[in-house]
Amino acid sequence: MTGAWYKEWQQGRRFIIKIKPGEKIRERLLAFARETGTRNAVLISAVGSVVNIHYRGIKTGAKRPITEPRMHQHQAQGPLELLGLEGNLISDEAGEVDCHLHVMLAKSSGEVIGGHMFEAEVFASCELLLTEMLVEGVERHPSKSGGIATIYIEEESPDV
Repeated sequence: MTGAWYKEWQQGRRFIIKIKPGEKIRERLLAFARETGTRNAVLISAVGSVVNIHYRGIKTGAKRPITEPRMHQHQAQGPLELLGLEGNLISDEAGEVDCHLHVMLAKSSGEVIGGHMFEAEVFASCELLLTEMLVEGVERHPSKSGGIATIYIEEESPDV
């Protein structure tokens, strides 16, 4: 396919994860992956509330490559309602799992904010549903245009 890459994956184990108040979401997800041997996974649902969130957005008019000056980092104390958290856990070349997460949060006023999530601390509760991806030839590599590590899909040989 021109202009995109794809790789078929099989669904592996499915998990319900509940993170305790005061714990950091990204930190707990990475610990979960290590403890369960999960190398690749997709986050399919997340609800709860958070405080002390660190996230970023890309500045209006930014050009590629996306570098620090082209991003706006935000800190929010909260508490905020966790309306959605989506993303994936993918291993890098060394086999270390990393998260790429995007978050949607609601203030008490009803205003919704969000972006690429670096970290957030659970306020009252955090319930996650996660599906393991069984796939080979997929790794997280630093992106020259994206400013963060993104998915690299190994292309299949035309002879295969």
